[in-house]
Amino acid sequence: MPLRRCRWATNELSIPYHDTEWGVPQHDDRVLFEFITLEGAQAGLSWDTILRKRDGYRRAFADFDPLKVARFTPARIEKLVEDPSIVRHRGKIESTVSNAKAFLAIQREFGSFDAYLWAFVDGRPVVTRRREGDELPGETELSDRISKDLRKRGFKFVGSTIVYAFLQATGVVDDHYAYCFRARAKP
Repeated sequence: MPLRRCRWATNELSIPYHDTEWGVPQHDDRVLFEFITLEGAQAGLSWDTILRKRDGYRRAFADFDPLKVARFTPARIEKLVEDPSIVRHRGKIESTVSNAKAFLAIQREFGSFDAYLWAFVDGRPVVTRRREGDELPGETELSDRISKDLRKRGFKFVGSTIVYAFLQATGVVDDHYAYCFRARAKP
């Protein structure tokens, strides 16, 4: 019998992402920076588009090292605007650089971005188990709070919908459907 997955995992890109990453609690600051960047880049696009460009993003943004990205110059940004391996949206590229600076400020204040983020949920993932036919929310009170705080700290492209997708991607929120084999898997 084939594995049952959340209904959005349907192709060669989304299935491995769903099976190995989505909803798994993440505590590595570099990976958290990667996901907040990728979720912001996805705004208005499909997640498959971002998954196809993920390696390009890793190359273009110094393997998501926020210290290096925070030092990107206007000339480097201009080169990225011409780079077809990423989404060439100037605002999204510039926001990645400014978000890296805000990310570093959070690390200085809290010791890590991980400590900052997981404090919103007392260190424990929010687990939901929706039934078949239920829709996942686009945003929640939690994503509203985190979005507001990130924006106050200088982040861009972190609206509540983007933040909710980020929370799902990093396992802060585990939204696997009840029928999904991952709902029964331990992270």
